[in-house]
Amino acid sequence: MKALRLTSFGGPESFELCDLPRPVPQAGQVLVRVHATSINPLDYQVRRGDYPDLVPLPAITGHDVSGVVEEVGPGVTAFSPGDEVWYTPQIFDGPGSYAEYHVAAQGIVGKKPSSLSHLEAASLTLVGGTAWEALVVRAALRVGESILVHGGAGGVGHVAIQLARAIGARVFTTVREANFEFARSLGADVLIDYEKEDYVDAVLRETGGRGVDVVFDTIGGDTLSRSPDAAAQLGRVVSIVDIARPQNLVQAWGKNASYHFVFTRQNRGKLDELSALIERGQLRPHVGAVYSLADIPLAHARLESPNNGVRGKIAIEVGSSVS
Repeated sequence: MKALRLTSFGGPESFELCDLPRPVPQAGQVLVRVHATSINPLDYQVRRGDYPDLVPLPAITGHDVSGVVEEVGPGVTAFSPGDEVWYTPQIFDGPGSYAEYHVAAQGIVGKKPSSLSHLEAASLTLVGGTAWEALVVRAALRVGESILVHGGAGGVGHVAIQLARAIGARVFTTVREANFEFARSLGADVLIDYEKEDYVDAVLRETGGRGVDVVFDTIGGDTLSRSPDAAAQLGRVVSIVDIARPQNLVQAWGKNASYHFVFTRQNRGKLDELSALIERGQLRPHVGAVYSLADIPLAHARLESPNNGVRGKIAIEVGSSVS
C-alpha cells in the first residue's frame, strides 16, 4: 500500500511517500481502505516533534479516517466488508491515517453518515469528537446559556459553533471580518473581529457586564489566560490547546470559574451522537481545501501558515473514488 511516513521530526519535508505491506486485522479489529483523511493542528505538532517520546520513528501519522471496511478480524460482529465507516485512530497508539489502509479496533469505529462524502466525514471525526467532549461532556453547556468560541472559522471552531447552536446556546465567536458571513451561516449570534476589537470588551458590552457561561479556547497562549475575564461568575473555560509555557490563571479565582483541559478520547458513542445531529441537519463539516496523499506536506505547510485562507478543514483524498 502507499503510505506517507514521517522519517524525522521537523518541517513538512520530513515525510516520504513509500510502499508498505498492507496491515492484517487481528481479533476485534477491522481493516479499512482509507478513502479520505484530513489535517489537524495535532498533525503538524506531531510532525515537528512536540511529542517525541510518544511517536517512535519512522511513523505513519494522521488522525482521521473515512473509508470502507475491507476485511474483519475474528470476533468482529459490528461491521462487515463493504460497510462505510469513519473514526479517529487511537492517538499515540499505533499507525495513523496517512495510508491507503488502516487497522482499528471495532469499538472506536462508527458507521459513516450516508449524507456525508468521504472527504466531509474525514474532516469531522477528530474535530467533531473534540468539540463534543469539550462542550457536552466537560463544559456541560445547556440550553439558554452563552458561549464564546475562539477561532470560529477553524476546524474545531466551526463545528463548535454548530454544536452550541444545536444545544440552544447563544453563540459568540472571534473571527476575522472576512469570515463574518461564514460564521453567521454556522449559527453564530455575536461576531467579534479580534483584529479590530478586544474580545473581552465586546463580550462584556454584549452581555451587560455579566460575561458568558462558557469560553471555548482553541487558540491558547494569552487567549487561555485572559478568557476568565470574559466569563461570568461560576463560568467554565474549556481548552483543547497544549500549555506550552506556564500560565497565570488567577483571574479564574475571583469568578469561581473552572478550567477544563481536553485531550479527546476515541469511542463510537461520540460518532453516533454527531451522526444524529447530521441527520437532523444541525451539523455539517466545511471542507475548505483538498489535497492528495502525496501532497500532504503542502497541506501541512498551508495549515501552519498564518491567515492561510482556509475555512473549516483541509481534507486529503487518499482513495481513487473519493467524492
